[in-house]
Amino acid sequence: MDSVATASVHITTVPSTVVDADRRLAIAGLRELWQRRELVLFLTWRDIKVRYQQTAIGFLWAILQPALTMVIFSIVFGRFARIPSEGVPYPVFALAGIVPWIFLSTAVTHCSNSLITSSHLLSKIYLPRLSLPLASVLSTAVDFCLAFGLMLVIMLYRGVYPGPQVVLIPVFFFFAFCTALGVGLWLAAFNVKFRDVRYAVPFLIQLWMFATPIAYPSSLVPAKWRWIYDANPMVGVVDGFRLALLNIGQPSRYEILLLMLVSSALLVTGYLYFMRVERRFADVV
Repeated sequence: MDSVATASVHITTVPSTVVDADRRLAIAGLRELWQRRELVLFLTWRDIKVRYQQTAIGFLWAILQPALTMVIFSIVFGRFARIPSEGVPYPVFALAGIVPWIFLSTAVTHCSNSLITSSHLLSKIYLPRLSLPLASVLSTAVDFCLAFGLMLVIMLYRGVYPGPQVVLIPVFFFFAFCTALGVGLWLAAFNVKFRDVRYAVPFLIQLWMFATPIAYPSSLVPAKWRWIYDANPMVGVVDGFRLALLNIGQPSRYEILLLMLVSSALLVTGYLYFMRVERRFADVV
């Protein structure tokens, strides 16, 4: 009996470590994410491999999707509807909007489903929950780089050469990234609790596309509606891409200011809400 009691005392006095996220401050989530940055890179590479696993053409899908969309837009909007393209070939004009838009739509879709598709990880091990949606957006950025290369090739083929303002491309891509991640964090958190989100996201993205100047120039929007129209951050992103690549259009200071404010607000509020509810993900998912 004495030996059993001694063993029980020994077992109960063994020090244990409880792994839990520090939620005292919102900044703690970012600190933890940086400490586990190698995990984010691993998850990003995993998403890239899974996306093209057992596909016949692999990474070519990242090029084929914007290319086919450009062809369809050129026929429907460029040839039949005769939408103005502000002095540049319409396929180039459309592609300058299609490439950033496909990045955003794909990133938001994958980000919104990132927690559901990785439910086996959430329920079995601890990892920064934020790493899953972030990895989804980062993996989509690889597709953007491939599509951007296609756009440069088509521009050179059509005799359109970017000027020195092309250095602004990383700036506008940064705001597109912030917008995609911010919206994705909101939707990912909602999707854990309300599975209707996965059905609503494609429809919402489709509506969002029509409110973005991809097939048409933003100059066609009446001036009285521009204050609402410019609140869409992708308006500033697409206009910025066309300015940087094609030297057409000139986003107003008001449009740029709204782009900065709205994209930042989406990212900050999405992050704060995500961190607020993340402790319940493993129980609900």
